[in-house]
Amino acid sequence: MCFKNLPIEFDEQGNARLKEGVTDPYSYEVKELHPMAGPGADEEVVRKLLERNGHIRRVDFDPVTRVAGALAFHTVVDLENRTVLETDSMATLFRGYEVILKGRDPRDAIFISSRACGVCGGVHATCSALALEMAFGISPPPMGIIARNLLLSIEYLYDHPLHLFLLAGPDYSEPAVRETNPELWERAQRSTAPSRNLHGFETIAEIMTAMTPLTGKLYAEALHMTRVAREAYVLIGGKYPHPQTIVPGGISATIDISDLNEMHLRIVKFFDYGQKVVGIWNDLVEFFYEANPQYADVGTRPKNLIEPGQWDDPFEFDATYENANEWGRKRWAPPAVIVDGELVTTDLHAMNIGVEEFVEHSFYEEWTGNGNGNGARFETDPAGNPLSPYHPWNKETIPKPSGTNWKEKYSWSTAPRWDRMAMETGPYSRMWANALAMEYSHLNYIEPTGHSLKLNVPGAGLPAQVHEWHVPERWGAFERNRGRAYCILYSALIAYENLLIGLDLMRKGETKVSVDYKVPKDFRVGAGFWGAGRGYLTHHIVMDQGVIENYQILTPSTWMASPKDPWGNPGPYEEAVAATPLLENYEKPEDFKGIDILRAIRSFDPCMPCTTHISTGDRMITREVVTCACGVEDDDDHEH
Repeated sequence: MCFKNLPIEFDEQGNARLKEGVTDPYSYEVKELHPMAGPGADEEVVRKLLERNGHIRRVDFDPVTRVAGALAFHTVVDLENRTVLETDSMATLFRGYEVILKGRDPRDAIFISSRACGVCGGVHATCSALALEMAFGISPPPMGIIARNLLLSIEYLYDHPLHLFLLAGPDYSEPAVRETNPELWERAQRSTAPSRNLHGFETIAEIMTAMTPLTGKLYAEALHMTRVAREAYVLIGGKYPHPQTIVPGGISATIDISDLNEMHLRIVKFFDYGQKVVGIWNDLVEFFYEANPQYADVGTRPKNLIEPGQWDDPFEFDATYENANEWGRKRWAPPAVIVDGELVTTDLHAMNIGVEEFVEHSFYEEWTGNGNGNGARFETDPAGNPLSPYHPWNKETIPKPSGTNWKEKYSWSTAPRWDRMAMETGPYSRMWANALAMEYSHLNYIEPTGHSLKLNVPGAGLPAQVHEWHVPERWGAFERNRGRAYCILYSALIAYENLLIGLDLMRKGETKVSVDYKVPKDFRVGAGFWGAGRGYLTHHIVMDQGVIENYQILTPSTWMASPKDPWGNPGPYEEAVAATPLLENYEKPEDFKGIDILRAIRSFDPCMPCTTHISTGDRMITREVVTCACGVEDDDDHEH
């Protein structure tokens, strides 16, 4: 049985249908929230609570900018018992791409939606093209699909080093560890690095020093490797981050043997680099676990993950929704929904129809009641499966700004749920899908075992070697970062395999990279199921008379920065921070820095700004935290 909470069952042929006898199948009751502190609460009660208990403090992280928007995070912490009592994730910026795209030529969506993110705009362009292809009834030729797969892999090869050493890495660097846990720094100086033959650092302390922002060798090397990946991307993408060659039906650039050779030279560099990064993060993670086993609890949450699948088979993909289950399982990373660590479906239809978005605690109006009897425009998907009125194909983006109230509305993010459960997504979700859905794999360099992935890395500067990523027993912040390290090798191997297929196609003279098409004038729907560096990405389009009638983008950050849902269940950031023990070394409450909370949030990769402010009561601490390659700015003289 695939669904536990939604009123959907399957017949003997595997077709989904609504359960009989349920009068209002998608209805629900909203649970009232009772936060301890925050806007909208009784401030006098809060003030007395904080006065009586000096160890209980309201700690606000604001701003914490994520990809495709700004993120603020509200917490109440008990510094005596070293626990987090309350968490609220607040997306502070309305983007409005769905509103901007209404009434436009659907081909505009590729270029406008790519602006949703300045770090990973290429994935939005391709996801939009996938949605248009489904709506237009076209699909790219094999070389066009190979080009798309190469661009995706290369974008990941840019994104993963960015996260590991420029976004999350500074929290594990010498300055951060010295300041928050000096006893760990002393231990690191005495601790030999087990993988020193891979990465060249003798001690854990040397690794931490090399991760120091701006001056550290690993920081600078990661910045260089992002350039190597971008150089490969622009060979056929035209430019980055907003490519100009992605079109419905393929790409608009020609590809010759020189392009593929130039890509090859850059992709193989990530074989050595990926092995080095795996060694570094294995050493770091195990060091922290040995120093204090409680670090395994930082950022923990249930093993509930969602993955739409990506990297299409160039000979099987036809872009139709009706055949999505077949071509979805042929992808290098298959679609998957994982609940409590168990694979519950690899069916792309089931994954899609289980998705809903809720806005009870978001700055939007509900859209239900505007269509047919059950409040939905579409009662079924194109394959006849039931659709919720809260599904993206039925959703309308209706902004409703208001004051922030933790009991009511407090975020511009919606609350996406699958089977009414909060789901996490990330680069590790696609590795997890590959590891568990082993019967669907057709990889030449990656071997799924049902509980791990064996990565057979060809020799380059380092000798050929097998690295194995194991599905973690305990899922938390440190394992997210460790998994991201393995994703460099995973992405490089998939890029390499696609490159070899592309060379073979070129040898056979199959160099066509796109198909002709006409924008249909009748009513059409489409969906792009793809991925970003941070995980799950879908675009859903409804079009009529040759223009966009409705367009919905569901990003990985929306899943993970989600506010609480109608039943009061927290989003992944909120859940992970609530489970985090406060392990930093502080003698007085005013010395508290919040490093463990930051490690928990940053493990999800919500792009940080160059400076993070921590507000504890009336006190504002400004700390320079270099986290991106967009430049450095001394923020102390700025007003916030």
